[in-house]
Amino acid sequence: MVAVYGKGPDSADSTVSLFSKRSDGWHKTRTWSGHNGRKGWARPHHVDDKRSPVGVFTLSDAGGVLPDPGAKLPYTSSAAFQAPSFWGKTYQHDFDYVIAIDYNRVKGTPPNDPTRPQGYAKGGSIWLHMDHGSGTTGCVSVSKSAMEYLLRTLDPGRHPVVVMGDTANLQS
Repeated sequence: MVAVYGKGPDSADSTVSLFSKRSDGWHKTRTWSGHNGRKGWARPHHVDDKRSPVGVFTLSDAGGVLPDPGAKLPYTSSAAFQAPSFWGKTYQHDFDYVIAIDYNRVKGTPPNDPTRPQGYAKGGSIWLHMDHGSGTTGCVSVSKSAMEYLLRTLDPGRHPVVVMGDTANLQS
């Protein structure tokens, strides 16, 4: 399980922790600094609100510009993940590695599949991806080394999920 918890409902700064389940319960195995939506968290999330959705979501597919680093999740390597050049150099490597957060998407498809089963207005393309040092448009971002670790660790046979939101929402 991946837990992403923000400092507050309007904060773009978050902590990303990986937990593994053992016979005696859940154990935190890794923690990284990260970012979420630049305007914080949303329940419910809508397209272009610049907030990350709050909730529990499965993690089923991965991909990116770079070749598969040994991911356990199905991995699609494609230049189609490249951030648009007009975004500038700051965002150039954001999608070198991505893990799809199964929010308003079709599981079993590449993360960049544009299909939105609940409609366009609900938003989509919410990913774990590489960090550029500030808030995102709704995704969660972490360092390259964190992405590589997550890709090599998250096992579809164990049904990985992400629990994400600001601390107050997660406690309610």
